[in-house]
This record gives sequence, C-alpha cells and structure tokens, in this order.
Amino acid sequence: MSLKEKVSQDMKNAMRAKDVFTRDVLRFLMSAIKQVEVDKRIVLTDDDVLKLIQKSVKQREDSATQFRDAGREDLYEKETNEANLLKTYLPSQLSDDELKEIISQIIIQTKAVGMKDMGKVMGQSIAKIAGKADGKRINSFVKELLG
Repeated sequence: MSLKEKVSQDMKNAMRAKDVFTRDVLRFLMSAIKQVEVDKRIVLTDDDVLKLIQKSVKQREDSATQFRDAGREDLYEKETNEANLLKTYLPSQLSDDELKEIISQIIIQTKAVGMKDMGKVMGQSIAKIAGKADGKRINSFVKELLG
C-alpha cells in the first residue's frame, strides 16, 4: 500500500470513528497531495508525498512557535498536535550517533576537507538521509564534523 493510499484509508477510518481532528488533518493533507498532482499533472510517488508531509510538519512547527511566542496556547496546542499526527507518517528519525556515522562516511567518500566542501557533503547527505533527519540537524552535524 502506498503512503497516499494509507493516508486516504486512515482518513476514511477517522470519518467512520467520527474523529474530527484526525479527519480534518488528513483531509487537508490529501487535498494538498491532489493539488500538486493536478497542478503538475503527475501522480506523486511515496518520496514526493513524504516531502509534502515534511513540509506540512515544518509549517505547523513554525506556526506553533509563533503562536507560543504570541501567548496563544490554544492555537499552539492545535498546531503541535497536527504536526505530531503528521509525523506518524514519516520514517523514524535517525539518532545523533547514526546521523554522525552516515555523515562521517560521506565526508570520507567525498574526500571533503574543511568548510569549502560543505556543499558537496550537504548535497550527498540530504540525498542519502532524506526523510530520516531534519535538514537543520544534518547541517549542524556537517558543520561540526567539517569544522
């Protein structure tokens, strides 16, 4: 079952269970998927859907931070809960040790020395780790290991 089908099935199950919160979050995600498919006239792969989910999670986390800073705890909780629900569709995240190990191997493979090779290492790291670690985490470990 593809990721898109799983989201669709979970949305239907939420409708049957009258779980309004889950239904609404997944309905929004499905509409975003359909919008991209219609606009680009393509059928999204699981990788494309993963990128879309990651983007949605990031937007919700950014919104949650802004709501918390503005003192809007009700909206902060809503955005946080939505982000947490969407994270269940993402692959499990790599631990710091696993992430450092992969980036170290990439540095050895690319023969990177110093910060001037950061772009080369980042490009390969993001391609290899896609979906398993946040870009900010990857960036900080690449800087740490190269610097």
